[in-house]
Amino acid sequence: MSLLNVNPTRMELTKLKRKLVTARRGHKLLKDKRDELMRIFLELVRENKKLRREVEAGIREANLHMSVARSVMSDKALNVALMLPSQSMSLEISEKNVMSVIIPQFTPKLKTADAHDIYSYGFASTSGDLDFAVLSLSGIIPAMLRLAEVEKSCQLMAAEIEKTRRRVNALEHVMIPQYEDTIKYITMKLDENERSSTTRLMKIKDMMIKEVIEAKRAGEYGGV
Repeated sequence: MSLLNVNPTRMELTKLKRKLVTARRGHKLLKDKRDELMRIFLELVRENKKLRREVEAGIREANLHMSVARSVMSDKALNVALMLPSQSMSLEISEKNVMSVIIPQFTPKLKTADAHDIYSYGFASTSGDLDFAVLSLSGIIPAMLRLAEVEKSCQLMAAEIEKTRRRVNALEHVMIPQYEDTIKYITMKLDENERSSTTRLMKIKDMMIKEVIEAKRAGEYGGV
């Protein structure tokens, strides 16, 4: 039996009963939070798996086209073609609160909305595979950013799930049993004290009755 170090009084018993109610309510809320976090986490894991496959396939395709472009173009011509990109991108980072977990959100901003601005060179002196390589890399950038966002969210979610799980276990296996055992002990102690007090009162009552009877008898004998 695990007991708290408190005095076995009715005031402490009332306080412990209130704490037990609060602990049980908190335990239920934390379990609900843990379950919801697990649901969101599993959805993110599935999305992460899908995005990773998409990004890896896009990178393989881009590398394949780039390898072919390198084989038909000189290094100097390739470097000149990619020296001055006409398109640029900035990244806005915001935050989102999901079940008390602050997860990042990435929003890309392109300098221009024209899809042809990804090519910084003329098509006459370059290989078509270079075009496909640039197009492949440009196409997977949104997926790469989303993948980074999802992976970071998974890490934060996993940490919060573990922290919530520890709190649930602490309440379920330590605090609530301690409150219940201590309440049971104080209740038994108070009942025992009450029985002892009742027994003492009965003994005192019997002694007083005995004294009254003896006094009456003494008075009767004295009158005779």
